[in-house]
Amino acid sequence: MSGFSTADIIDAHLTSGFIQSCDIQFRQFGGKASFSGPISTVKCYQDNVLIKKMLSEPGNGAVLVVDGGGSLRSALLGDLIGGLAVKNGWAGVIIWGAVRDTIALKGLNVGIKAIGSNPQRSSKAGAGDMDLPITFGNATFVPGGWVYSDDDGVLSSTRKLI
Repeated sequence: MSGFSTADIIDAHLTSGFIQSCDIQFRQFGGKASFSGPISTVKCYQDNVLIKKMLSEPGNGAVLVVDGGGSLRSALLGDLIGGLAVKNGWAGVIIWGAVRDTIALKGLNVGIKAIGSNPQRSSKAGAGDMDLPITFGNATFVPGGWVYSDDDGVLSSTRKLI
């Protein structure tokens, strides 16, 4: 979904108790600056096997939110895995960590946010967890909840708002 403003959403729903604003200052890397959808999650540290596994499945307009521990040491997503997100119908990926292949990511028709980039690829041990609540930037992302992202920031909600 596009055509929304996170500023307008939070103004309308802040006192409701079911929306949080993430205070991480993410950078835009994908071809879509504005995206939203139901939340799926991965928690991993410098290992992108579970991210690739999730994005290889049908996304049905969902957003994959990744707790990468804020590490900038290695990239958790590059052009090949980003291409899987497009191919399989994901609305976006938000990574509290790094990406690579940034020029190619800009050409992908998917939202991609991360805190930075690093050309170093991640390990491939498969360590981590999927589909559990994760918290970073003073916001909790719960599978099945909703996330809204645009140039102003990222909102997490326990329900669909628009």
